[in-house]
Amino acid sequence: MEHGKITKSLAGFCKNTCPVCTRARENGKGLLYNFVKLEEELCPACRSYKKVYGVPAHKKIGHTGSE
Repeated sequence: MEHGKITKSLAGFCKNTCPVCTRARENGKGLLYNFVKLEEELCPACRSYKKVYGVPAHKKIGHTGSE
């Protein structure tokens, strides 16, 4: 499925630039990780990340574990 420019742009922001999401994915635990898990349905960048990469914003791309 092809995604639009805005969706790809927001997903790229979440993946590479967002200070909250990038640190949450790096650590995989802690306050920011839990915050991203709670707010990822509200944030348009987090929703775009899930659409484009197929994983929730708190997980790394290619992560196959349950948590």
